[in-house]
Amino acid sequence: MCQNASKTTLQLISQLMWVVGLVVGIGGFYLYSKYIHASQLFSECYIILPAFVVLAGAALSLIIGFFGTWLSFQNSSCRQGLFVYLLVVSFCFQSTALALAYFRSLKLGADLAPLSDIFQNYNGSIQDPASKTVDAAQQEFECCGVHNYTDWLETAWFNQSGGVRIPHSCCNSIFASCTGSVDQPWLLYSQGCQENVEMSFHFLLNFILWGSLLVVLVGVILLLTMMHIMREPPPLFGYQVL
Repeated sequence: MCQNASKTTLQLISQLMWVVGLVVGIGGFYLYSKYIHASQLFSECYIILPAFVVLAGAALSLIIGFFGTWLSFQNSSCRQGLFVYLLVVSFCFQSTALALAYFRSLKLGADLAPLSDIFQNYNGSIQDPASKTVDAAQQEFECCGVHNYTDWLETAWFNQSGGVRIPHSCCNSIFASCTGSVDQPWLLYSQGCQENVEMSFHFLLNFILWGSLLVVLVGVILLLTMMHIMREPPPLFGYQVL
């Protein structure tokens, strides 16, 4: 492989690096955003650790992508060494995000254990953090109750409110006429929050897991390409004395 071909490869893979890093970073942002709406549903906050790590890794991937593209027009050994160092740091970030995403996906069911208690303590007040989280979660994840809307029939809030309606956040957003009445269950979200929250976070964690793995693979290819460039002799210009 000649010097020009190697640098063209470096430029193309560097551009792929920042694109893939940006996509994985978006996954981390969505994980954090989902957690904000459902923070009270989790017993621990460790679920967002993969989001923070992958966001930092995404920022580094952007730097590597632009640096690698610029480096394809340079012949500086010092800058090439710095690029290799950044690739190693990126590998550490993405490997950490991958491991955290895998571990948290295994622990997700246990982290959602207090879901029933939070629904039981719902009081409908906008000043109560737990009640705000329940309403936000039901709207965000399009769910009602822990397993379905009938879970609300066994809560203290339902009995105190007259036993005729459940929180308006259970209403399916496509039905403007929904008031939360238990006499019209077809206007409510049919799935429970336990299932929907788990599915949503499992999807995001798996997205981060496989996305981080892809970034690692692209980084390895970049590292091999840079090693090949550093081993190639510099191009000769002009005339040589024989």
